[in-house]
Amino acid sequence: MSARPYSLGRVVNKLAATVGVMGALACAPAARPAPSTSPPPALIELWDDPRDLESRDLLIGRGGPALVPDPKVEYRLEALDTKGHSKGYEVVDPSGRKWDVKIGDEAQSEVAVSRILWAIGYRQPVVHYVARWRLSGGPTATPAPGRFRFKGDHKSDGEWSWKENPFVGTRPLRGLVIVNILLNNWDLAASQNRVYRLHDDQGSIARWYVVQDLGAALGKPRWPLGSRNDIEGFEARGFVRGADGDHVDFDYGGRHKDLLKDATVDDVVWACRLLARLSDKQLDDAFRAAGYTDDLRERFVRHIRMKIGQGLALDRKR
Repeated sequence: MSARPYSLGRVVNKLAATVGVMGALACAPAARPAPSTSPPPALIELWDDPRDLESRDLLIGRGGPALVPDPKVEYRLEALDTKGHSKGYEVVDPSGRKWDVKIGDEAQSEVAVSRILWAIGYRQPVVHYVARWRLSGGPTATPAPGRFRFKGDHKSDGEWSWKENPFVGTRPLRGLVIVNILLNNWDLAASQNRVYRLHDDQGSIARWYVVQDLGAALGKPRWPLGSRNDIEGFEARGFVRGADGDHVDFDYGGRHKDLLKDATVDDVVWACRLLARLSDKQLDDAFRAAGYTDDLRERFVRHIRMKIGQGLALDRKR
């Protein structure tokens, strides 16, 4: 059988088609990965977007029912804590879990503020308010009400500074300052901040940047010393007076005003939108968890709502 005649035109056409396809591939834009909706790993160490914010239980808080201290058992004293404004105890419960207990006027405010920060995505330890509890080996068998902070899920790895940390320039860091100011926390010294190292069951290590001591809040912020856990002092202050361009005029008389110099209108609105997602019941539960009476809970929640409204109003005035 004779060979099929050679066709130069057919070869040229095939080459042209191949060249055209290759040219199109060369000119096509490179495929881009889908944008991530998660914050970068470093930011997660400070703040994690609380997609479940509206369903978070502020009465029980982080850790769930399993990590609520039992007021019916007797706690054994390991050490007295005599440092700082509030005194307290290092104790162990019958199951071997260790707790740091703070007594005094900061115990309630610290629990309430911690619940709110945890609810809007900031890293916080497991904390609870226990009104009545028993102690063995200590100076008294029936200590004053205390803030119990669980120590069994982390180790402290030193302090961190507001001005030198991996999150400088980020909105969540500025938002953390803003929310503390809204709650009249007037002691934002670096000595109140801790780096936590957490271990999971698989041996992995996570690092958290935590504002650990929050008791100097919910009072009147003033220099050099404000009040704590003081409803009249809390109600005496607003949150923001207004804004000049992007500069916010905060109604704040406490220490560390320099931490607010970079806060913008958008930062305030961002923080207040997070807080506004909390229901009245959630805010009430934060104060209920801290042992506040009905009338005090209502007054604190009402004033917090007013402050959130002041922050959101900055967006409407532009």
